[in-house]
Amino acid sequence: MIQYKYFVIILLSVMMFTACGLDNYDAPQSELHGKITYNGQTLGLRGTGEAVQLQLYQDGYELRDNIPVYVGQDGTFSAKLFDGEYKLVTRNQNGPWVNSRDTTVIKLNGTTTVDVQVTPYFTISGANISLNGSQLNASFTVNQVVQTANIEYVMLLVSKTNFVDDVSYIGREDFRNVEAGALNLSMDLSSNQQVASAKALFGRVGVRTVGADQAIYSDVVRLK
Repeated sequence: MIQYKYFVIILLSVMMFTACGLDNYDAPQSELHGKITYNGQTLGLRGTGEAVQLQLYQDGYELRDNIPVYVGQDGTFSAKLFDGEYKLVTRNQNGPWVNSRDTTVIKLNGTTTVDVQVTPYFTISGANISLNGSQLNASFTVNQVVQTANIEYVMLLVSKTNFVDDVSYIGREDFRNVEAGALNLSMDLSSNQQVASAKALFGRVGVRTVGADQAIYSDVVRLK
């Protein structure tokens, strides 16, 4: 019985020593900052639910699991990492762009900034979104980048927070059978009680491509 007690004491001591050793490792201090771009312009994306991700890999390690990097709705991302060389790629079949998965090599030492260049199927430009009484009006241009791509639908979205996308909204209308080019669309919100009672309202336009898992978006506009 005494030997068993000594064994338990020794085991607990080893566990405490090991835990202390793990706690003494320095946390990563270097910072990676970047944005998703096309022709120098940052792309508007869905920022909720960790829907759009990049993946970091580091060679020379037995476990080659990727480090996920989540992209915000303004197309920017950041991560705290240890210094070293990393390979950054887009996640497979994720995002409103051609699935090329080109590799960006990053030599991280301190703070590093990088642009991840992609080829979106469509872009949105000149978006003008306004609220006139209970009607949302939006004028904008959908620019076709990939000639073989087709629009599945265009969205008008309203949210009571500045997070606006296809899952974060209180008002939404989809428009199908739409072609690229200059568009003028509107949405009647007169029967939407959440919109009527909201203290603040934000609007956004989105374009979903056939076969893509994500839409591309305009900037978020405060309406109220």
